[in-house]
Amino acid sequence: MENILTINNLTKNFGRITAVKDLSFTIQKGNVYGILGPNGSGKSTTLGIVLNVVNKTSGDFTWFDGNTSTHDALKKVGAIIERPNFYPYMTAAQNLKLVCKIKGVTTDKIDDKLEVVGLLDRKDSKFSTFSLGMKQRLAIASALLNDPEILILDEPTNGLDPQGIHQIREIIRKIAAQGTTILLASHLLDEVEKVCTHVVIIRKGVKLYSGPVDQMNASYGYFELKSHHMNQLKDWLASQPSFGILKEEGDKITAFLNEELEASEVNKKAFEAGIVLTHLVKRKESLEEQFLQLTNNQN
Repeated sequence: MENILTINNLTKNFGRITAVKDLSFTIQKGNVYGILGPNGSGKSTTLGIVLNVVNKTSGDFTWFDGNTSTHDALKKVGAIIERPNFYPYMTAAQNLKLVCKIKGVTTDKIDDKLEVVGLLDRKDSKFSTFSLGMKQRLAIASALLNDPEILILDEPTNGLDPQGIHQIREIIRKIAAQGTTILLASHLLDEVEKVCTHVVIIRKGVKLYSGPVDQMNASYGYFELKSHHMNQLKDWLASQPSFGILKEEGDKITAFLNEELEASEVNKKAFEAGIVLTHLVKRKESLEEQFLQLTNNQN
């Protein structure tokens, strides 16, 4: 698989504050990557560094084959990292013509890009008449004018209503289906789960997880258990290699699995150890539970 962007041990300090700490991950061609983390976790700083608008403190990053200068590489990148900024008294088409001039590309793809974002019928409308969602879609069209190999979006649905959010996500899926690699920063787990193939989770600038979205939810799940002899049950669970973390919540013990194990097997083993279970339920962690566990376990 061809690498688009490789980040190695990237660190950024703002005075005494470390915004990004020893961050490493690789973006491969043809995937949709999400940088996911709470607000203030270093997502925007990371994007700013690779786009040459924020200076790194240490570490490095390389675009494409590693032999392309950042200046040349950015000609093959489309990015929106701030609120859309167009001339309000100019039409959508006029604004995009200006962007073409700045980027040094021809204007013959303006209609195509407006169609991709669902704004072709509003090409002659002034920017000042656009809703927030339409402004964001026009910004995506402008970022596509140079037919980028990768599209970078920072919180693309921030501030939008549910319809606007849905439209942006559909556009992202459409662009990805045409073969463009996408990297988006988001604090919304739902967004990453719905549109991304891969995710990098960061908190306070530190990477907690990097890999396919579906593998993040590849845990073995957990059991909720109860018995009339809870201390005996807890000691027995702690002695079983199949179980990892144990939590006591109310009158139940939650036992996280280290390997695949069926409820019937647990019941049989407990009975053989002299423990009668009065409650036994197997559950699978949702992506949200895994995300919260990852981010809450960090100090």
